[in-house]
This record gives sequence, structure tokens and C-alpha cells, in this order.
Amino acid sequence: MGSSQSVEGLDLQDLSEKTGFSLEQVRNLYKRFKFLSKDEDTLSKEDFKSISNLAENPIKKQIINAFFDKRNFGHNEKGSVTEISFEQFLTVMSFFRPLRHDMTEDEREKMRREKLHFLFNMHDKDGSGTITLDEYKRVVERLVCSSGTLDIETAKAIADAAMLEVTNVTMGETGPHDGINFEDFFKILKGFELGSRMHVRFLDVDTPTLNCRK
Repeated sequence: MGSSQSVEGLDLQDLSEKTGFSLEQVRNLYKRFKFLSKDEDTLSKEDFKSISNLAENPIKKQIINAFFDKRNFGHNEKGSVTEISFEQFLTVMSFFRPLRHDMTEDEREKMRREKLHFLFNMHDKDGSGTITLDEYKRVVERLVCSSGTLDIETAKAIADAAMLEVTNVTMGETGPHDGINFEDFFKILKGFELGSRMHVRFLDVDTPTLNCRK
């Protein structure tokens, strides 16, 4: 394998195929990873504090925690780690890639599901498999207002309306649930346009910021 496809024992081509990033993007992210880690092989939460574009993000803590959440590494594990490798860093970053125009509908559906599962995990902080209705409402507010075209009051109004859909989806013989699981979450939001809402710049690459304009 040529040197252009490997760095310090890492198979960049393999990482590119696993995560959907181009080789050039993988190389750039590796440089950023090494800069943040001060040339170490792993990143800690402390290293993320040097990211200036993340400092003002209202969900900075959730974003950082997502990088250390085992559920986001694709191995069906739970819990968290204190440090992450470049491959783990790249895997989490891949959730913020925009949908490509040349994707098949099956590929788009798979990626939408992965993005929504990642978003669900960010708010299912205790790993219980459910999020509260208040948490769901906040997710909708952030997704709506992250387009940058709506003010916060309009976003809240849309989120309030979205709660009616939750009732329709989760209503059972015993009445509405206090929380929703991922399958309900996916069913409600599967048609929501995520491409422009889960990638904004931070780390000098496309990633999330979920701010509203006041």
C-alpha cells in the first residue's frame, strides 16, 4: 500500500470506506486530531476545550460526551471511555456528514437512521433506551432552528405542534407514554431533513451546532 493511503500504521483507505469520508478528508481530520491531542495517539475530553468554535455552543457538553459514548462506536456496547483513538473520533465525526446526492434511497434511509440514532443517544443520557417528552421537544426545537432561517419563538411553536404527533404515535391502550423509545423517535422524525441541520463548522470540518437566532 502506498504511503498516501497509510499514516503511522493506519489504513486510511479502510477508514475512508468505513466512514464515508474521502481520503483527503480523512487526512485532514487526522491532522486536526493530532493537533488537538498534542501529537498523542488518543484524545481526552480536556483536549476538546481548546476548540474555540465549540465554546459558545449551547449543547457543548452533549457534543463532547457523544465522542466518548461507546454506543456511537458501532459495537453494540454501552458506557463511556475516557480517551478515544483516531478511528473512534472519525466514526463519531461521520454522523455529521451531509447526505450525498448520488446515494440510493436505501443508503439515504440507512444514513438517516444512523444520524437519528446518534441524536437520540445524545439525549438518552442514562442509556435507558427512552427520552422524555421534554427532551424530544428540545430536539425538535434545535433541529428546526439550526436551519438559521427561523427565530426561537417560531421554532418553539413548531416543537409544540410536533408534540401532537408524539401523542398519535405513542398512544396505546394505557394512554400516552412519559417518554419515547428510538423506534417511535425514528418514526416521527424519519422524514425530517437532516442534511443541513447536522453539519455546521467546528473543528474546521462539517459538524453540528444547534443554535437559534434570538
